[in-house]
Amino acid sequence: MALADIRTDYRLASLDESDVDVDPIVQFTRWFDEAVNAEVREPNAMCLATATPDAYPSARIVLLKAVDARGFVFFTDYRSRKGQELSDNPAASLCFFWPELERQVRIGGAVQRVSRAESADYFQSRPLSSRIGAWTSFQSSTLPSRATLEAALAENEARFAGTDVPLPEHWGGFRIVPEEIEFWQGRESRLHDRIVFRRAAGVWTTRRLSP
Repeated sequence: MALADIRTDYRLASLDESDVDVDPIVQFTRWFDEAVNAEVREPNAMCLATATPDAYPSARIVLLKAVDARGFVFFTDYRSRKGQELSDNPAASLCFFWPELERQVRIGGAVQRVSRAESADYFQSRPLSSRIGAWTSFQSSTLPSRATLEAALAENEARFAGTDVPLPEHWGGFRIVPEEIEFWQGRESRLHDRIVFRRAAGVWTTRRLSP
């Protein structure tokens, strides 16, 4: 089958202004819960787009680990490419895609590091192997071989055997503080429903966008 012939016509639902909560975080949580209930695989997977100060973009999939009125949180190695880009240019965009529900959510806003205490709380909730992994990998740096990584892992497993694994200084969370959140519901003939929230002076307003 040719790439140009691959298409899906979306028919599951519609989205009207009257359907969305006045608070976009409440609306996001509602849709997220519906994605969980629909057994979407990794419903918290999101595409994170960042850019260098001279506007060279990059994107990758990360996992949402917290959301509240303050914003959307994920955790990473601060020394990684995304960590460096977010430190140098603290703005980002997120995109969730839940194909089982024919829905997308796009989020854009400023970025800030979460507190050390928040990072420590989440870090201690991770499996032991993941905590040791955070000490083992210098994310995005050049690695001579897989054997080098596995040797470093064995060294850290011995180092932390029988002890608590502390939070590394180089590891923690980022929070995207949303300034814009768009809810997208697929519709027939590519005439999708798009409702966007934008925040100014702390107040959210909504508009419908053309598909």
